[in-house]
Amino acid sequence: MTAVDQQTRRRMARTGLTALDTEKACPGYVLFTPMAGPGDVYLIDLHGNVAHQWAMPHPPGLYGYLLPNGNLFYGGKLRDETWDRFPSWKRFKGGVMLEAEPDGSVVWEHRDPDHHHDARRTESGGAVYLTLELMDNSLAAQVKGGIAGSAPEGMWADVIVEVDAQGRRVWEWRAAEYMNLDTDIVTFNDLRDEWSHANTLAPLPGGRVLFSFRNTSTVGIVDKASGEIVWQLGYETLAQQHDPSMLPNGNVLIFDNGSHRSDTGLPFSRVIEVDPATSEIVWEYRDNPDYNFFSPYISGARRLPNGNTLITEGMFGRMFQVTPGGEVVWEYINPHFHVDIEDQLVNRVFRATHYMPGEIPWLD
Repeated sequence: MTAVDQQTRRRMARTGLTALDTEKACPGYVLFTPMAGPGDVYLIDLHGNVAHQWAMPHPPGLYGYLLPNGNLFYGGKLRDETWDRFPSWKRFKGGVMLEAEPDGSVVWEHRDPDHHHDARRTESGGAVYLTLELMDNSLAAQVKGGIAGSAPEGMWADVIVEVDAQGRRVWEWRAAEYMNLDTDIVTFNDLRDEWSHANTLAPLPGGRVLFSFRNTSTVGIVDKASGEIVWQLGYETLAQQHDPSMLPNGNVLIFDNGSHRSDTGLPFSRVIEVDPATSEIVWEYRDNPDYNFFSPYISGARRLPNGNTLITEGMFGRMFQVTPGGEVVWEYINPHFHVDIEDQLVNRVFRATHYMPGEIPWLD
């Protein structure tokens, strides 16, 4: 008698390379990190072959990407004194960010027990990253939404921190000082542990920073000099989104998770391109039927040089390319299943990144 695989997704679907149209797919490599893994980072080619692999000294907190010099910039998860800060914290906390050479040698490292989700290397040799802080109780009491009484230990809000090459703080931005009590409302069925729950930040030209706040379904841009939010898109369009990125044309690409939409009861994900000048959607990808594509948490989307979009349907470890017309031309399912901190067997991928042939100095 053969035992039945009890991981439903692994039992139902193939893993590894599942689709490839070599004429329409953007060539190159995809980098991804199994979220529940010990720190393995994989670089695969268009055919699903592993071109390179790193074994990082820490589990992911939550992913890594390649720098122009070919080194890996990686966020790691530390089991430190903050581990049990609030119920969901351990799922997305980090604690350490580092730059590693192809052989895994660490050439730069910075630790912060409050770091979570995202960090980006800066041109000055430092990093800008997400942290959080406990809010004043009187301010937290004024925040609307969420499950009443669900945060007896208090509410947290995000702080964006920049450090220089020596790890010294050179800039900070506190979300609670700039968020709006009337409009920045926590999703009705989320815990009140956090007001903002940032999941992405990205430095922009002109001293600006792009951010994503999941708990209030908000993407915005901060002017570093003034601290003001100079543009934002909210729940009228988004539903607990991830991974906004600024495109060369000035538009913003967003993975819109769609867990609890304001205009429909059907949960489905989509990827949208938004013109910040008008806040209008100028391009959209969704599956047909809509519910075939849905990741309630994590996930991402990146525009590729040939106009395709690389999408990470993170909860199911699915990475795929679509053309501007929405045709799937490449698909790869993470074959690496690991037991996560909640004793679940998963193949989740927070987000994947793409690199063209010749873009990785030591590879070609």
